Amino acid sequence: MKNAIITAATKGMGRAIAIAFAKENVNLAICARTESDLAAFKAELASINPDVKVVTSAIDVSQKEQLLSFAEKAKKELGSINIIVNNAGIYIPTAILDDADDTLDVSLSINLQPAYLLYRYFGKKMIEEGQGHIFNICSVAAVNPVVSAGSYSVTKFALLGLTKVMRLEMQQHGVKVTAIIPGSTLTNSWDGAQVDKDTMVLPEDIASAVINIYKMSPGANVDEIVIKPAGGQI
Repeated sequence: MKNAIITAATKGMGRAIAIAFAKENVNLAICARTESDLAAFKAELASINPDVKVVTSAIDVSQKEQLLSFAEKAKKELGSINIIVNNAGIYIPTAILDDADDTLDVSLSINLQPAYLLYRYFGKKMIEEGQGHIFNICSVAAVNPVVSAGSYSVTKFALLGLTKVMRLEMQQHGVKVTAIIPGSTLTNSWDGAQVDKDTMVLPEDIASAVINIYKMSPGANVDEIVIKPAGGQI
């Protein structure tokens, strides 16, 4: 069985991706901030596929030591990690001139740093094994900046840039790297807003894309995929 590590996995896109991989008989190492959410989701995953092993860690991904401890636990309990899904993200809806003093630092520590650190932690082992797939959940803000979320846009641009560098470093070693670039997706960030789910991308759409990309032949890689609402951005 293959082994995947997924950050921020109990809600939204991370949750849908974890369920999709569990259905594909992939063992999971998942993290989130809340232990009770992780315990409930672990039980749900066991009901979906009792053959899949699920390792959980309640951590703050912005804290380097906690993130690396999670990575070490995943490696110890599952073995080689074949799939990395960097899903953790924070959306702060302010223009750069209206940012709090720590907005950029907070955004970088969640939107960029975990992907960088997990890549450095697992990358050389993936090269040694000659296989693996890294998925970075970016955003259409990485392609067309959102002026009302300036620092978010900057950090998603940075994540897309990191993804491109990863791909170039890994492509000669049989390791695939894909940028997933969602548009308006119905996640918890829309809580309280009056939106019609039928006008938005659903987390399950993102999960479907990830799984289908993962299942492609060894010689094929999707460098990046943009998934937007059919009627345009919200």
